[in-house]
Amino acid sequence: MQTYEFGNPDAHIVLIEPIHTVEGMEHEADIIKELAGPDFFLQAVRVDWFNDLSPWKAPAVFRNIPFGDGAQKTLDEILKLTGNPDKEYIIGGYSMGGLFALWACCQTDRFLGAAAVSPSVWFPGFAEYTASHRMMAEQVYLSLGDREEKTRNPVMATVGDRIRELHEQFCSQSISCCLEWNKGNHFTDPDRRTARGFAWILKELQSYT
Repeated sequence: MQTYEFGNPDAHIVLIEPIHTVEGMEHEADIIKELAGPDFFLQAVRVDWFNDLSPWKAPAVFRNIPFGDGAQKTLDEILKLTGNPDKEYIIGGYSMGGLFALWACCQTDRFLGAAAVSPSVWFPGFAEYTASHRMMAEQVYLSLGDREEKTRNPVMATVGDRIRELHEQFCSQSISCCLEWNKGNHFTDPDRRTARGFAWILKELQSYT
């Protein structure tokens, strides 16, 4: 997997984000710096959107492309980026990347925070999975566009209910968690939305130091 780097490589905090395109990443990094300061190093890992981020196989929901089961292999590769014990790691992503971030933090305690931005929590079987697996991240940022649950796609239309349930679940587990609603649909301003997610976690961490 190809990795793109932004920010300060000597920073104590490392942000890791699976992406399907590098377009917009520099802008995202600039917004994170504007919102939360320069003390971060962002590593963006390019992946196959339909295979590398889904934890198990599932039928096509849109574009007639079925989902693979490559999430574990992707996580194994990403964990190789987290080997410095003197640094703290946050994982995040948009859409399927957000789903992957939540799933990954139910697999390992290596990440202090998860920024799940417009996450694909409509994914078949994911609600049942999170109900039976503990979230290990200490901070979780959730967000959704206010038009995302208004889609005609019956599977994807469940995203609003699913994300509300997750927010309630994480809060009940004493996890520092917020749910932010943004204007627009799933494709509105993803780089700024993702930056806001990472920045929220960075500021949460700063408040404890």
